[in-house]
Amino acid sequence: MAKQRRFAVDLIREVLRLKFELKKTNRSIARVLKISKSTVANYVEKADAFELKNFKQVVELDDDALKAAIFPSQAGLKLIPINFEYFLKESKRPYVTLQLLWKEEFSKNPNFYSYAHFCFLFRGWRKDLDISMRQTHKAGEKLFIDYAGTTLPITDNKTGEVREAQFFVATLGASNFTYAEVTWSQQTKDFISSNINSFEYFGGTPEILIPDNLKSGVQTPCRYEPVINRTYREMAKHYNCVVIPARALKPKDKAKVEGAVLIASRWILAALRNRTFFSLEEANEAIWELLEEFNSKKFQKMDGSRKSVFEEIEKESLNNLPRSRFVIAEWKKVRANIDYHVEIEKSYYSIPYKLRGKKCDARYTDTTVEIFYQGKRIASHQRLHRKGIHTTNPEHMPKGHRENLEWSPSRIINWARSIGPCTALIITKIMDKREHPEQGFRSCLGIIRLEKKYSKIRLENACKRALKFGGISFRSVNSILKKELDYQEVLPMESSMEIEHENIRGSDYYQ
Repeated sequence: MAKQRRFAVDLIREVLRLKFELKKTNRSIARVLKISKSTVANYVEKADAFELKNFKQVVELDDDALKAAIFPSQAGLKLIPINFEYFLKESKRPYVTLQLLWKEEFSKNPNFYSYAHFCFLFRGWRKDLDISMRQTHKAGEKLFIDYAGTTLPITDNKTGEVREAQFFVATLGASNFTYAEVTWSQQTKDFISSNINSFEYFGGTPEILIPDNLKSGVQTPCRYEPVINRTYREMAKHYNCVVIPARALKPKDKAKVEGAVLIASRWILAALRNRTFFSLEEANEAIWELLEEFNSKKFQKMDGSRKSVFEEIEKESLNNLPRSRFVIAEWKKVRANIDYHVEIEKSYYSIPYKLRGKKCDARYTDTTVEIFYQGKRIASHQRLHRKGIHTTNPEHMPKGHRENLEWSPSRIINWARSIGPCTALIITKIMDKREHPEQGFRSCLGIIRLEKKYSKIRLENACKRALKFGGISFRSVNSILKKELDYQEVLPMESSMEIEHENIRGSDYYQ
């Protein structure tokens, strides 16, 4: 407002200087100053009406007096005080417009500004605010989400190893009320946990989540039809939100959180730069203490703080939190091998044997694993947290599978026997160690297929060496071949290497 008034008064002075002092025509003044002839004529006519005959009289007038002379109809209006901060704050409430606020004010004071002039004054006032404050966002509408480029070092108190923790920031659009924390990564699980923690900190959820285009939230960035990560989409649905990511390479879409990240980094990360933390929990406790100060800090050019504006206009506009906290589940495309087991993080879970080889979707949490085929759940298991372990539902196994399965233990052993006796023996021992022989099919076929890469002779020698040193696994055999240890001489197999035990069936069992 001040800049626009200054510019308008300077323009009037320049018009009158060219007219009275240099005796220029209206046309030439308009051409020099790049304004219309009618504007020049209007200023000159108003000056004449005010009995300004020379430029010396113009110089003697201050800005307010000169503007009152040229625009007498506005001279009284400028004396009406306006609480711009009130109008800005109220305009952020849902469904509240400037026109509605103007009508309310005009009904109280008929001498108030016209709506057009009020908007002109309001826009001028807002231009003096920071860029993040100039954006207009309705209360409870948007939450802007991003990670800071700066990380926070966390030291392992046992090993002294330093890991860099990621700094997560979420900012509400209307009040700029901010949440922050550090996590070990920006992966899906940590990212969604931080989103949920921010909802609980605010005590409610917004209508729209606006994250940056990181893979944890946006699977495929696109200006028109971005593909949202399935787990993130489920989380948003649980909390009655929608996800509209910021456009790639369009920083103005997330200027709100960019500014909050910058300010929070200065207020929080910079303040913690000389402190040593030994856990995420310790670091977050320190961050939340500084976050309280940050949100309570008074605005420089407005009354109140982030916290006071949040509590006054935005808190009540947020959606209520659901009764239950969202359980984070990850999704993965899987395909069952001939053993009708799918692999989830190096553990194996059975599905109905007729669906082996079919593409399925796996949904897994910390406690359960669910397998879906064409949208229908076909299996559910308790989550395993040890690598290489199988869990098999007996109902998923075929009746009399030795006759019905395309792949059977006897067929695999016979195939291995065509390579050599040591290969057949190691295949037999692998299946004997499993509760169900089918659980060993994957490893057995992996060993047999090494023949294509290394030859039968080398594979047989590798199996012989693996048996000698107790390496009964695909990894052991593969490692021996990779390191060419199969070329080293191994003593002939002894009969004592055949382990006798009542729980070991032996190759004859599968005939």
